[in-house]
Amino acid sequence: MRDLEKIAALALFVAIAGAARGQTPGIDVRVVDRQGTPVADAVVVAVPADPNVRLPARLAHGNVVDQIDKQFVPRVQVVEVGTAVTFPNNDHVRHQVYSFSPARRFELPLYAGVPAKPILFDKPGIVVLGCNIHDWMIGYIYVSESPYFAKTRADGTAVLANLPPRAYVVRVWHPQMSVAEETTHKTVDVIPGPHANAAWTLELKPETGIRRAPAPGQGRGY
Repeated sequence: MRDLEKIAALALFVAIAGAARGQTPGIDVRVVDRQGTPVADAVVVAVPADPNVRLPARLAHGNVVDQIDKQFVPRVQVVEVGTAVTFPNNDHVRHQVYSFSPARRFELPLYAGVPAKPILFDKPGIVVLGCNIHDWMIGYIYVSESPYFAKTRADGTAVLANLPPRAYVVRVWHPQMSVAEETTHKTVDVIPGPHANAAWTLELKPETGIRRAPAPGQGRGY
């Protein structure tokens, strides 16, 4: 009987060890506001603490910022430096998308459908999007210098997965946060096995983009 117990215990140990080895290293993230409410659309970026580490390129595909119901969708898009983004217009009115942000200045002439060419984002930084026709439309493209990034879901969580084991400086950004992104830095050690954890509590400012769209049935073609 004791031999059977030993065999069972050994099998359990091997199974647990194997599961730990099979779990890809990463960081589980949670972001809430001062009231403890989950914060969606927070961008989380991890950069190796060692500046000599060479970062791999992230495969970029299907990066789109759509225009639906006179809003940018998604409101916050995250891409790596060197990524091209397409701006289709799926509204029944035309839009004129632009940005004056230093990270990428551009303007798409008034259009419907899909522009002929995507926009290349070749510098890191935050790009604020607007529409010259509908001034309540505000969107954001976060251009990351690192391929290790994620965006929080409605429950305030995100996962930075498949990280090579090492120390990382991790930071968070949200369009409404009241502090500079640089003040959010945390050093997180990623090792093989269970994910590391990182959490932030942000103080958020009131949203600046106030929708002033015409009421239903009014202002058609606007």
